[in-house]
Amino acid sequence: MPIDPGSASRRMRELADLAPVIPVLVIEEAARAVPLGEALVAGGLPVLEVTLRTAAAPEAIRAMASVAGAVVGAGTVITPADVELAVEMGAAFAVSPGATEELLDACEAAGLPLLPGAATASEAMRLAARGYDMLKFFPAAAAGGAAALAALAGPLPGISFCPTGGVSAANAPDYLRLPTVPCVGGSWVAPKAAVAAGAWDDIRALAAAACALR
Repeated sequence: MPIDPGSASRRMRELADLAPVIPVLVIEEAARAVPLGEALVAGGLPVLEVTLRTAAAPEAIRAMASVAGAVVGAGTVITPADVELAVEMGAAFAVSPGATEELLDACEAAGLPLLPGAATASEAMRLAARGYDMLKFFPAAAAGGAAALAALAGPLPGISFCPTGGVSAANAPDYLRLPTVPCVGGSWVAPKAAVAAGAWDDIRALAAAACALR
């Protein structure tokens, strides 16, 4: 069933309210998806973004979606083909680094809630004009960080952002204290070395610490 932009943003706001951090996951081996998802959910982070940057990502999304309590989405969704793949794998939402009319049309037609990316006021305004008011601020650090988002809040108070890109445990609180930031996206909760080593207890502890940021 198709989804309109307003409903897509409402759904993304609902997900943003579940935890202050959405893990941004680059999974090299699909076999690690389930224990990784279980560790993150056990730590209090149920909303998980698996980026479409590896060959294993599609199967990882399908596998991770079976984890009790997990809400799994596809990240780095750029083309209509990515949208089709995300839906096929059972993704509950999509995240894009930017937004094109073609991508927005595809997500809306597929009924896939999208968190579209914006880095400037003009990009945010164009998305808001279409009906999207929950956006990804990317690349957050390179685009000015929390100071830039604080500045955007003045003229664009009705738009909320999930900053991603250069967000860490150290600077996440700077973003989360802003009224327009319900959550952040970050990869620090699932370090590549920890995933490769199967250090699920360590990842669960990182997730719990991230959950406590709000």
